[in-house]
Amino acid sequence: MRVFVTGASGWIGTAVVGELLAAGHEVTGLARSQASADALQARGVRVRRGDLDDLDGIRAGAEEAEAVVHLANKHDFANQAASNAAERAAVQTIGDALEDSGRPFLVASGVAGLAQGRPCTEADPSPFHGPQSPRGGSENLALDFADRGVRPVSLRFAPTVHGTGDHGFIAIIAEAARRRGVSGYPGDGTNRWAAVHRTDAARMVALGLEKAPAGARLHAVAEEGVTTRDIAEAIGRAFDLPVTSVDPADAQDHFGWISAFFTMDLAATSIETQRLLGWTPTGPGLIEDIAAGAYAAR
Repeated sequence: MRVFVTGASGWIGTAVVGELLAAGHEVTGLARSQASADALQARGVRVRRGDLDDLDGIRAGAEEAEAVVHLANKHDFANQAASNAAERAAVQTIGDALEDSGRPFLVASGVAGLAQGRPCTEADPSPFHGPQSPRGGSENLALDFADRGVRPVSLRFAPTVHGTGDHGFIAIIAEAARRRGVSGYPGDGTNRWAAVHRTDAARMVALGLEKAPAGARLHAVAEEGVTTRDIAEAIGRAFDLPVTSVDPADAQDHFGWISAFFTMDLAATSIETQRLLGWTPTGPGLIEDIAAGAYAAR
């Protein structure tokens, strides 16, 4: 298939593009910078220059493709409203371009806020609707296109998609530990984060493109939940730092903006995803990755 990928040069997108190319798909990637464009072209990827604010370019990329994998997000936590608005506009634009085509439309999402007091599952609908909600309610917006002749699929990623070179949430927590000289965890450290290795997540996306039906919610989750204390202790061992509990009231000061997520319980399962796609995660676990130096100072 001709697949248009937004976020093609990002942490997850780079791995997804590799899986798609290996499966024989023709990939066009959206690239913001010349450096990203050059890197994609070197891998045999066609390039469309632009970003999430270039809705005309995004529409054209979707219209020319036989499938769209939307992974890009501004991730501007200092201006979440702008990130949410851009995400919603991009999803609306792609969905409109694919209307009545029956083409796959895979949209990145997450597991945060889907369930309380238990691991969330694929059966849990997103409670986020409308442009003012997290990610602009993009998951529900995308899934609504199933009634408009599109094959939408939600890609719910674990809060940490880890591996060597990761610059996401765990890298930020590790950097806070180095900066503070102590590896902290919030409260009693029993809240949990689901986790998945980047290679497993990318393989799940490629399988989802081929196999997932309209309206499917897929969970890129290998480990149901790693406690924040275990994460902090692994970081402490990796960098020879003491480990301590941080009062939740002081979490913002200690961890910075990431505290809003590090204090949440973000456990999730992927039993249905594994059954549906025939997908079995095989990559190293989060603690193993930390111990192997995946988050060494760069």
